[in-house]
Amino acid sequence: MSNTLRPNSLDAFWMPFTPNRAFKADPRMLVRAEGMHYYTPDGRPVLDGTSGLWCVAAGHAQPKIVAAIQRAAAELDYASSFNLGHPAAFEFANQLGGLLPDRLDRIVFTNSGSESADTALKIALAYQRARGKPNKYRLIGRERAYHGVNFGGMTVGGITKNRVNFGPMVSGVDHLPHPHDITRNAFSRGQPANGAEYADALERLVALHDASTIAAVIIEPVAGSTGVLVPPQAYLQRLRELCTKHDILLIFDEVITGFGRLGAPFAAQYFDVRPDIITMAKAINNATVPMGAVAASREIHDAIVNNSDTPIELFHGYTMSGHPLACAAGLATLEVFREQRLFERAAELAPYWEQSLHALRDARHVIDIRNLGLIGGIELEPRPGKPTQRALETFRACFEKGVLIRVTGDIIALSPPLIIEKQQIDQIVDTIRGVLQTLD
Repeated sequence: MSNTLRPNSLDAFWMPFTPNRAFKADPRMLVRAEGMHYYTPDGRPVLDGTSGLWCVAAGHAQPKIVAAIQRAAAELDYASSFNLGHPAAFEFANQLGGLLPDRLDRIVFTNSGSESADTALKIALAYQRARGKPNKYRLIGRERAYHGVNFGGMTVGGITKNRVNFGPMVSGVDHLPHPHDITRNAFSRGQPANGAEYADALERLVALHDASTIAAVIIEPVAGSTGVLVPPQAYLQRLRELCTKHDILLIFDEVITGFGRLGAPFAAQYFDVRPDIITMAKAINNATVPMGAVAASREIHDAIVNNSDTPIELFHGYTMSGHPLACAAGLATLEVFREQRLFERAAELAPYWEQSLHALRDARHVIDIRNLGLIGGIELEPRPGKPTQRALETFRACFEKGVLIRVTGDIIALSPPLIIEKQQIDQIVDTIRGVLQTLD
């Protein structure tokens, strides 16, 4: 056929969140992964400082997870969850419920964090309607938030470039200000001391819209994709108090913070703040098979299910919800987390991680450093008139030197697998320091 692409062409794959023209002119390819490393086509190891994309928490190619997927593919390659079931989905949902805060254990399976965000928003609206409050339809997000790229999550999100080209999106949405305040909190270790008062902006939105119209507030406990924004001390607690006061659901988007990233199963436990709904994905099964989930409280579940006037209580779901391979991988991943004590390991490594990152305070171009658990953000001073360029050059140079980092804007975002060793933390930090020293 005349339009057939040559066998090794890069043209057909329209890559996500990538400058396609620049990448395809100078591609960076990965062909294998094991443990803490990716490998390039010429066999060169690249230390993974980002857990792939915040998601490979247990390290690459864990044998127990690989074997579980292989068995599942041979035994039950696919089964619908529409009016049918398979044991692994129920077992995995039960085990997830055991990791979550008390009574927050009614699980809906999705296929990504984006789907989890939209699912959580729909559950919130369905709950308000089921309890006789259909006028509580308004959704509140936050500036500098990322809740995926589906229309609901994109609308409650707060990344301009993700929103500007796609029209009016979902109606009835407003936003809280983000609590990141570099002028008062630069180089904070852990949670910043200043900024709890940003939560009080919810009172202004209540005054503007009235609480009787607000269904839910959705936030990331720690914002990742917009540059590692750590919540100020008492901020999340204050937001919980206000949501309770005004009868508003609180949704935690834990796609990044779930499964040990902060040294606890979920950020809800780390901060001792119980939301009403939690979204998750990424590390749920070590990113081996696409999967996400939403955990709702029993109160929300029971209100929707017990008050339904139709046999199907929630008209929502996906062809791949609870996919057998994804569930098998999830069960094996939870086993690896337990056997290798990876959540506890993250907590034990966190002080060394903090100390190592903040040693870059005097590195060239660095204007702020942020950390919590095994998450790190290093903010660089932008080049005048050329935002993001310095960070992108840092990313490319680090890759060439054998370390994978992630950049967003002019911020280096780090989130290594929980199996990382101290000398590998040193390698990441030393590589970044050396690269920054060479850049204008």
